[in-house]
Amino acid sequence: MYCINMIDRNNIGFAFPGMESDLGIGATYAGLAGGIFAIGYLFLQVPGGLWAERWSAKKLIGVALIAWGIFAAATGFIQNVTQLLIVRFMIGFVEGCILPAIVLLLKRWFPLDERARANGIWMLSIPFAAMIMSPICGFILTYATWREMFWIEGAFPIIFCIIWMLCITDHPKDAKWLSEEERNYLVNAAAKEESKIATKGMSVMEALKTRNVIILIAIWFLTQTGFAGYSIWLPTMMKDLTGSSQMLVGLLTSVPWFFAMIMLTLNSRHSDKTGERRFHMIVPAVTSALCLLASTLLASSGNVTAAVIALICCGGLIQCYYGIWWAIPTTFLTADVLAVTLGVINAVGNLGGFFGPWLFGYFTTVTGSSLGGMVFLVAASIVAPLLLLFLKKDATKAPSATAAPVSKEA
Repeated sequence: MYCINMIDRNNIGFAFPGMESDLGIGATYAGLAGGIFAIGYLFLQVPGGLWAERWSAKKLIGVALIAWGIFAAATGFIQNVTQLLIVRFMIGFVEGCILPAIVLLLKRWFPLDERARANGIWMLSIPFAAMIMSPICGFILTYATWREMFWIEGAFPIIFCIIWMLCITDHPKDAKWLSEEERNYLVNAAAKEESKIATKGMSVMEALKTRNVIILIAIWFLTQTGFAGYSIWLPTMMKDLTGSSQMLVGLLTSVPWFFAMIMLTLNSRHSDKTGERRFHMIVPAVTSALCLLASTLLASSGNVTAAVIALICCGGLIQCYYGIWWAIPTTFLTADVLAVTLGVINAVGNLGGFFGPWLFGYFTTVTGSSLGGMVFLVAASIVAPLLLLFLKKDATKAPSATAAPVSKEA
């Protein structure tokens, strides 16, 4: 489900060249179209968290699948910049409820000492989607127009909604395919975890005022500034570096996300094994930002091969701490405030998804070079993980495993 979500969110990066010629959109407006998604994304974060908790995370995501598929396909019918901005806003609007609902589902289904790995597997959908999106979009654009690309890929979530509704349950206690032993283990593990969390009894507003939540909002804002700028503009950067065809650009653009899948898996597993969170986020995030800067500097000096390698290394590391990141809030927030609080963190933080692509495009236009935009993205990507040093230590430590994991049948 999240793979399809990420494809429909980011495939606009492959349509930019066609849009620029057909609709007369320059780099600044293209960046605005990529970033305005984040503005729409704000509105249903908190209501989505409430609906997921009080109604059904499963049904909420099912409705969102249908709605975003319709708007994704509608992108293929736009005739001007205004229509493009409206459609991109609406895609963000209907997708806004999804993340808090997913995090709530993962909290219900996975004990804390398994959660970074579970989150890591979920987060694999982002680089995997980017990896398969690149050749898929490149293939479609080789034989069809950018409009037809949106029509085809907009159908994916509508079809997948059937699978989602048949296979997912909101709580382990409702899963008929679990054994009694497995079901009791998950229910008891969740109850034990809730009883130990320091924020138990806090209201949502009280939780939002805690230092850890405020810091997490700032971190996510800066993280999404850097990531959105990279992911939206990666096809353009790769094409500018290599001068290759759409098909080859699609294949080259998939390489960073292949390495991201490997690094995300290894980093999440090692963090759960050692119980350490901070430096499993700081080291790859800072290294990724430095690789992005190195790519720009190498490209300006004419060393294209080294610039492409650095750009690939940046993508391989830029997401490898996401599984760990979404495990951190679950260590100090109880289930009754988790979904809504995560909605706020994600809503405010994802404003960075607006500023990243837009400011990258703006600085590229003003300076006549991508270096100005790159420096901005690099700065945001370095500052973000360093803020983790100000979190209370108990929020960045995982417990040691004390109970047997659920069997493989689960």
